[in-house]
Amino acid sequence: MASTISTNPAHAHFESFLQAQLCQDVLSSFQGLCGALGVKPGGGLSQYHKVKAQLNYWNAKSLWAKLDKRASQPVYQQGRACTGTKCLVVGAGPCGLRAAVELAMLGARVVLVEKRTKFSRHNVLHLWPFTIHDLRALGAKKFYGRFCTGSLDHISIRQLQLLLLKVALLLGVEIHWGITFTGLQPPPKKGSGWRAQLQPSPPAQLAKYEFDVLISAAGGKFVPEGFTVREMRGKLAIGITANFVNGRTVEETQVPEISGVARIYNQSFFQSLLKATGIDLENIVYYKDDTHYFVMTAKKQCLLRLGVLHKDWPDTERLLGSANVVPEALQRFARAAADFATHGKLGKLEFARDAHGRPDVSAFDFTSMMRAESSARVQERHGTRLLLGLVGDCLVEPFWPLGTGVARGFLAAFDAAWMVKRWAEGAGPLEVLAERESLYQLLSQTSPENMHRNVAQYGLDPATRYPNLNLRAVTPSQVRDLYDMEAKEPVQRMSDETDSGKAATGAVGSQEELLRWCQEQTAGYPGVHVTDLSSSWADGLALCALVHRLRPALLEPSELQGMGALEATSWALKMAEHELGITPVLSAQAMVAGSDPLGLIAYLSHFHSAFKSVPHNPGSVSQGSPGTASAVLFLGKLQRTLQRTRTQVKAETPSTEEPPVPKPDEPMTPPSQQQDASAEDLCALCGQHLYILERLCADGRFFHRSCFRCHICEATLWPGGYRQHPGDGYLYCLQHLPQTGHEEDSSDRGPESQDLPMSSENNTPSGPATPVDLHQGTSPVPNPIQPTRRLIRLSSPERQRLSSLHLTPDPEMEPPPKPPRSCSTLAHQALEASFKGWGMPVQSPQVLEAMEMGEEERSSSSEEETEEEEDVPLDSDMEHFLRNLAENSGTMNNYPTWRRTLLRRAKEEEMKRFCKAQAIQRRLNEIEAALRELEARGTELELALRSQSSSPEKQKALWVEQLLQLVQKKNSLVAEEAELMITVQELNLEEKQWQLDQELRTYMNREETLKTAADRQAEDQVLRKLLDVVNQRDALIRLQEERRLSELASEPGVQG
Repeated sequence: MASTISTNPAHAHFESFLQAQLCQDVLSSFQGLCGALGVKPGGGLSQYHKVKAQLNYWNAKSLWAKLDKRASQPVYQQGRACTGTKCLVVGAGPCGLRAAVELAMLGARVVLVEKRTKFSRHNVLHLWPFTIHDLRALGAKKFYGRFCTGSLDHISIRQLQLLLLKVALLLGVEIHWGITFTGLQPPPKKGSGWRAQLQPSPPAQLAKYEFDVLISAAGGKFVPEGFTVREMRGKLAIGITANFVNGRTVEETQVPEISGVARIYNQSFFQSLLKATGIDLENIVYYKDDTHYFVMTAKKQCLLRLGVLHKDWPDTERLLGSANVVPEALQRFARAAADFATHGKLGKLEFARDAHGRPDVSAFDFTSMMRAESSARVQERHGTRLLLGLVGDCLVEPFWPLGTGVARGFLAAFDAAWMVKRWAEGAGPLEVLAERESLYQLLSQTSPENMHRNVAQYGLDPATRYPNLNLRAVTPSQVRDLYDMEAKEPVQRMSDETDSGKAATGAVGSQEELLRWCQEQTAGYPGVHVTDLSSSWADGLALCALVHRLRPALLEPSELQGMGALEATSWALKMAEHELGITPVLSAQAMVAGSDPLGLIAYLSHFHSAFKSVPHNPGSVSQGSPGTASAVLFLGKLQRTLQRTRTQVKAETPSTEEPPVPKPDEPMTPPSQQQDASAEDLCALCGQHLYILERLCADGRFFHRSCFRCHICEATLWPGGYRQHPGDGYLYCLQHLPQTGHEEDSSDRGPESQDLPMSSENNTPSGPATPVDLHQGTSPVPNPIQPTRRLIRLSSPERQRLSSLHLTPDPEMEPPPKPPRSCSTLAHQALEASFKGWGMPVQSPQVLEAMEMGEEERSSSSEEETEEEEDVPLDSDMEHFLRNLAENSGTMNNYPTWRRTLLRRAKEEEMKRFCKAQAIQRRLNEIEAALRELEARGTELELALRSQSSSPEKQKALWVEQLLQLVQKKNSLVAEEAELMITVQELNLEEKQWQLDQELRTYMNREETLKTAADRQAEDQVLRKLLDVVNQRDALIRLQEERRLSELASEPGVQG
């Protein structure tokens, strides 16, 4: 019997089919298998059943079992759900193939056309848990034994295409290679069907193929006619991918992967990279798959400086065109970055080869992401309907640092197949489109955290994947424009005109409304009479009254008596910024002189938009509830609090209260006595004119937003996160600030002693350029500029307890704590107040013994499920214990399964932090691009208003209203930007604490008798930094809680 099986040609073809690693080998082996079995390929599910019945081979049975289990789900109706439906799928990328597999399981006839003839993309895709489970259920481990066996879950595009291609072929999908889809051929007459325009000349059978469903997965550069694509643009972003040969040596396997390092929260890494190689990056990722895959975001100026780009062209396509990129320099750039990121442990890096035989390294632009406005359409000609759907990059281009491309691509493929099923069931076109668009609204919001936890239940039915699903979120009447008939009524144009008319009508009275609101808020104050939006504010009393109305505790009205106009206005501007989050648009001098009426209107409109819902009766706004969700205000408080925290090494938690208000008998001086009445009209850096929407105020000076950039990396700066070099006068982010050798701040400290910046000039928030700690080596040099600080001496048990504290909320910590008597108490109190920590508690011997017993039981059964091995599920207590065990002892090596699970969990957490940081960075870039557009439009309006033209007053009033609308949009974007920067602060402190914790453990794990004096000194320094960071995190969480309570108190229901 064994001899018969070993000589069966079908078995040999099947083995070749399983092991094939080239597209042509897959096709030829499958053709041989079908020929040996006498089965015609491309026959749909009937072909699969014939192959399964005739191939009685032991190595195929496990694969048949998996595919049968998937096909047995009720939604497929045993392969009869879409019988009679003919589908054309364009593109054999992962999403196109995955959609074809689902359509084949539904029983549809599926034809797929692909313009390429081989799979050659080595780039690696990050996988979500459900995609791993989905691919395993399709036999991924059978086709690719190394599937998800590393510390990170990923797969190369080429391998993913190969395994999906094999599944599609087995399920009877008809595939044509080297055929390009160029468009649709409508039915010429009634009774005929839709066909495809294909090049070059397709086979006669394909040319005559009539279909009623078209699924386009041809990539972002090809979207079928009729679909509208929206561009989401940020600032210039240049990505570089590089694939190096993976020799799979022992040394290579021991190099850890990098789930993602981002400058936004770990500037120390990129500062070291810049110093060592001259390479300036925003982020970098390293995956180990068929190749060593690196992807990074590079700064344009760095590429120009290192000769990777010839010239700095304004057009991105020309900038990154082949004529402007130097291949040799690009290869050196990628090799040096990869070598630095892996500490040179990969040895000699040899480039893999792309489809053309060239080194697989490339630069690409992801400045703008394309997104289709709709995911489906229906076209009808001569009574014949065609359903069109988009999946993959032509639906939504993914932002690569988020690792969402293939996961959301698979979800879109499932949703498209569900749409086809509903179409085959006879649902009306508008009903089908409305359901599909309802699902499309969910796609961009999906993440592993907000989908159903049980990935094993995922199927074609959207209810198995999306919690709180509403398939009627979009109504049929809203998708009428997606149903393209020969005689369609132009309903969209009418709605556009109606909307524009409403907008114009609603904008007419806004200036009068602003004046009326200001009058209501300042009513009843002695000496305050607001009759206009210009001269009534010159004495400063009206602005002081407005600030006092919103924050009564700041100043008594009687204290304004005898105060000069400039003094009162300066105080009001400062308090509005620090206490209400209203940033200045004009100087105190300009307000007093009345030289900038448009600037004053814009400034007052910010008050109105933030506080218009606040009652105007005196004392209605409490001090703890400013009545605004001002992220700018919170960010300013946070920065000032962190600065105070960094300057104190005391027992008590630093005060989170706002800066004290000057007493009445103290002189109230304006923020900048050097400003003249037109200071806000000129940029403090370039000296050019500043229009209202261009003004950015920092340290009492006004800048163009485009000027307020780092001179080296051109990154947009944030107040508190920059310095102006005294030598050349340029502005620099803290990472690129030239060393002066005598400044006593973080800018000239070594990388070992860097801290959050402490500005002596301002109390405004720090931005993305805030550096974090860098720990190179095991013996950091102590900071020589802090001789007045007392060295903290802890015994080894005390250090161990500091790093292993269980951070649980303590209700007794609500009042300000008393000064502790020892440093260990200080560490304990500071860490307990922190909302998140990295150490874990020491477990009892009973827990350890129970853990060992559980591990032995699991290890005895794990061998039976080698192919289906997945991460061992951990509850929070068990994971809590495992981390403590791994970090505080060497016993974790005795439990390889748990150790692998824990390492994977740690990598997943790093990936989440990286993706979160990159999502923030992307949104910040989009906000910056949107602000540039607003500035350009605002400049045009302001020029029209300030010109001495003979325009009618009605036209000028309309321009003012439009300008105010732009100001409101800008304020909204700036507030969102501040919200993101608060999250950046959290990420910065989390990353810094993690780094310091790891560094402290390297010292604590040494024998005390083997430590040198330098080691103890360095350990004390790391401990001091850790305490500082924990205190800063404590201050941040206290401020967040204060803000939350303030917002709750400001809600109408709570106030009542």
